[in-house]
Amino acid sequence: MRLGVNLGYWERSAAAHDMVAIAQEADRLGYDSVWVAEAYGSDAPSMLAWIGALTERIHLGSAVMQIPARTPAMTGMTAATLDTMSGGRFRLGLGVSGPQVSEGWHGVRFTSPLGRTRDYVEIVRSVLRRDRVTHAGPHYELPLPDGPGKALKLGSHPLRDEVPVYLAAVGPRNLALTGEVADGWLAIFLSPEHAREQIDVISAARRAAGRGSGDDPMAGFDVVSATPVVLVDDVRDAADHLRPYCALYIGGMGSREQNFYNRLASRMGFEKEAATIQDLYLAGRHREAAAAVPLEFIDETALLGSPRRVVQRLRRYEDVGVTTLAVATGGRMTRDQATATLAVLAELMPDRVR
Repeated sequence: MRLGVNLGYWERSAAAHDMVAIAQEADRLGYDSVWVAEAYGSDAPSMLAWIGALTERIHLGSAVMQIPARTPAMTGMTAATLDTMSGGRFRLGLGVSGPQVSEGWHGVRFTSPLGRTRDYVEIVRSVLRRDRVTHAGPHYELPLPDGPGKALKLGSHPLRDEVPVYLAAVGPRNLALTGEVADGWLAIFLSPEHAREQIDVISAARRAAGRGSGDDPMAGFDVVSATPVVLVDDVRDAADHLRPYCALYIGGMGSREQNFYNRLASRMGFEKEAATIQDLYLAGRHREAAAAVPLEFIDETALLGSPRRVVQRLRRYEDVGVTTLAVATGGRMTRDQATATLAVLAELMPDRVR
């Protein structure tokens, strides 16, 4: 299992400089990859280009670039550019986002997310291979049949004709699609106690699609877990650092009718608590929602406590099949705390970094 770092996205300009500094430290320490997110603020490709220009070896991943934000051809162009300019270090993570962002921010209907993702990945791969891009739909039709457009191929020559594609997936059907068409899974709120079922869905889909190697359908597939690490000896105090983050996703990242993270918490056995968190969050009572997040949920999905406890519990991720543990550095963590955390893990687990 490799160590990476997940920087999330920034809200204030100073935080952007902190993210670059954390990425540079991760590169110096020999971490495998750095991942950057986007929602409706900072965008992932710009941050990755900046980080890529100021680092040397660390791989650059989008976690994620939003599918409704760009045409698949534009994403193929961006992937080719980032990969070439970074010397082959780019990893393309994609996600459909949710209906609130897709329809409210991008003006794209949140319909048929699985079919749209499948078409999207097919077109992106075609762009990177420098095929003349044609697609018969149903979600994308290239070229349009009733106008002057013609089938085109990428005008530049990328460094690689295959860039690893990762999908952010939460529900069972999306996990199956990930196994079928992607090279990796971007997991959030992964619990080693519950992840085996999720990874089994991916594995079965890969086997059915003839992917993998020999008898191992998961060969060559990267399971990336974005996992907060809080090195505070008292587990309850450590969990308090993550309560607002958990409440935002379980309670507010989506509508009452459609919140993928709320459903995930429910499937993990926290159905009653997830409903309470959502009720409080949607009522604007954010502090109460954060206080309602169970310690057990946070401890299952994050690494909390002393360095010794964290390293012992970190091995559960490797045992269940995680191949990249991306240390999430958001929340209340400062730049110095983030870099110190990365240094402690690199020292305690030197075999997990270069």
